[in-house]
Amino acid sequence: MASRGFTLKQFHVNHDRCAMKVGTDGILLGAWAPLGQCRRILDVGTGSGLVALMLAQRGGDRVHITGLELDSPAAAQATENVAASPWPERLCIEQGALQQFEAAPFELIVSNPPYFAPGQAFDCAARASARHGGSLSLAALFSHCERLLSETGQLCLVLPWQAREEALLQADSNGLFLLEQQQVMTREGKSPGRFLLRFGRIKNYVIEGEIVINTREGGYGDIYKGLVSPFYLKM
Repeated sequence: MASRGFTLKQFHVNHDRCAMKVGTDGILLGAWAPLGQCRRILDVGTGSGLVALMLAQRGGDRVHITGLELDSPAAAQATENVAASPWPERLCIEQGALQQFEAAPFELIVSNPPYFAPGQAFDCAARASARHGGSLSLAALFSHCERLLSETGQLCLVLPWQAREEALLQADSNGLFLLEQQQVMTREGKSPGRFLLRFGRIKNYVIEGEIVINTREGGYGDIYKGLVSPFYLKM
């Protein structure tokens, strides 16, 4: 990935003014989050706008996606990325905090939230602040996402494995139920490094699965390839 930006099959994002750069977590979330018949979608902590743009590509003309970003330089860059994309009419970027954000209910909320294990080293203060959740804890994320979800709405997150138990506790505290859990392994046979989690208001059986990024033979896992091949240039 170039330091300034990242090019996908149908769009390009610049991310040099964003604390969190384009990475596997965001690409997985944007490729996996089930859209169903969703029309109104919120991307919390949109950063460069990557996930919002991926959902715009997948959702077609029926979707309208709001990208919410606290950091003003990142929000400005996301706005530029949206304007340069094939789908500017499907997206809008709002600069501000989730805690103060007011809008009509959303049928889908997605987030690659600002969380990482304490003690992790970072290469800059902005990245450290974003990842350690100084501005948005998981408790606040769940509380305000529950407030903004429609009655049948769903919340999709990508989280490091260390955050899974806290996420389940916060979901329970806010009346949300785990509906799907996908374990993501960087390499086949390794322990999962992250989880894709889907929550909703209506309790149901939990779908469980796993996504392998790299096989033992060095290729891409079939499920992973199927998800991201509409986006990566060389797949």
